[in-house]
Amino acid sequence: MTDDKARGISETATDFMWGFWYPALRSEQVLGRKLVRAILLDVPLVLGRDVAGQPFALRDVCPHRAFPLSFGQFDGSAVECAYHGWQFDAHTGQCRVIPSLTADSKLKCERIYAGSFPCAERDGYIWAFMTSPEGRDLSSSQQSTPPAEPSLPTFSERYKIAHLWADLPCTVDHGIIGLMDPAHGPFVHQAWWWRSRRSIREKSKQFEPIPNGFRMSPHPPSANSAPYKILKLLSGEPATTTIDFVLPNQRFELIRAGRYWLSSRTTVTPIRQDLCRLDFCAAWNILPWFPIVSFIIHVLGPRFIRQDTEVIEKQALGLKYGDRMMLVDDADRQARWYFELKSSYLESQRTGAPMRHPMDGPVTLRWRS
Repeated sequence: MTDDKARGISETATDFMWGFWYPALRSEQVLGRKLVRAILLDVPLVLGRDVAGQPFALRDVCPHRAFPLSFGQFDGSAVECAYHGWQFDAHTGQCRVIPSLTADSKLKCERIYAGSFPCAERDGYIWAFMTSPEGRDLSSSQQSTPPAEPSLPTFSERYKIAHLWADLPCTVDHGIIGLMDPAHGPFVHQAWWWRSRRSIREKSKQFEPIPNGFRMSPHPPSANSAPYKILKLLSGEPATTTIDFVLPNQRFELIRAGRYWLSSRTTVTPIRQDLCRLDFCAAWNILPWFPIVSFIIHVLGPRFIRQDTEVIEKQALGLKYGDRMMLVDDADRQARWYFELKSSYLESQRTGAPMRHPMDGPVTLRWRS
């Protein structure tokens, strides 16, 4: 098989992508003065809220003896290590107090920092900007302001919002290419109200490049999916769907029909090399007084996620042997774009050269699903 028809992808150690926002925890998981542990990109974090309720994220390692700060105390302003009582500013990581120092000590504790990460709250998540494994170095004057944290697009003042999540026992690369795979639906997600093998038909979609990603241009939703048929009946107007993928890990989908809209974002976040987490967030204004969308998301959504999780668990049995995967024809083109985008970004970070986009312009892809 020629290279333009298939591309082998070997199972090697995943290169994490630094310099992006990642969802660390859901907002509801960090309450009051509680210190909460998390791991992102193999980095241990401790998260909490200050007296004003603003979130913070520190590297969960005391620079003194590497004791986890999450076992310590928090007074709303500073985190105190439970081992020797060193205190660190919750937002900057700057050391404020070293109880063992005598009055004549020449050690300047303010020059010591625990690793810290820019932190923000949006759409029901606490986000951390992962600068590097060590965190930002506020003792240096070479500091840059991170971009704004990701935001789920919404199109009216009033709407409902929901969140789903699941752990995926795989590398982030496998989680992401599974997320954008258009051909597994009739086999993994078979249901009378969704799709079956008998509903497989040829699809033709146009894609276009966008900054750090690609877009499936606005198009009618799949005619072989019952929920989209219901939406058309409700609105009386044809629906359109737009799907974006943006590095490092975000898939946006916008469905619009008349005045109705549903906006969703799915992220696949690396926790460790062999574990990632899927977070799904959706907002909508479709019949807020009638829980049809809420039912689909809260009842049918977990079933979809469970089916994907079971597939990934079984796939892991084969991946452990290190065989190369094949990415074939148009159905796997999005996965190829992802790997090319990621490689280009990592090369740009390494060399400082502008990032090269793998797409030159609009492309039409065809597959059966």
